[in-house]
Amino acid sequence: MAGVLVVDDAAFMRLTIKQMLEAHGHTMIGEAADGLEAVSKFAALKPEVVFLDITMPEMNGIEALRLIKEMDPKAKIIICSAMGQQAMVAQAVQYGAKDFIVKPFEEHRLIRALEDVLKK
Repeated sequence: MAGVLVVDDAAFMRLTIKQMLEAHGHTMIGEAADGLEAVSKFAALKPEVVFLDITMPEMNGIEALRLIKEMDPKAKIIICSAMGQQAMVAQAVQYGAKDFIVKPFEEHRLIRALEDVLKK
């Protein structure tokens, strides 16, 4: 099963995703509250997949995605965005995001996105 880095400025969202992952046999190997921390944790932990929020303090998810992909072009990143961020989601896909899920999301959608990305 996958080792996942979860990046979201909302602690409850990180906990929710962690619980969903663990219920399906995956492991949250790290978490970050902003894009700057995400880039650092990605370099240190080398996760198989990253769940990355777009709107965060310090550095947004789009910039973090760009820097992570520069570090590792094969990085598997799934964007988690709120409704109304379609332009930013399109930009994230352009920068190399493998998938995106819209908040609020259901557990089956999160797990399906993860499993689909792991197959690629």
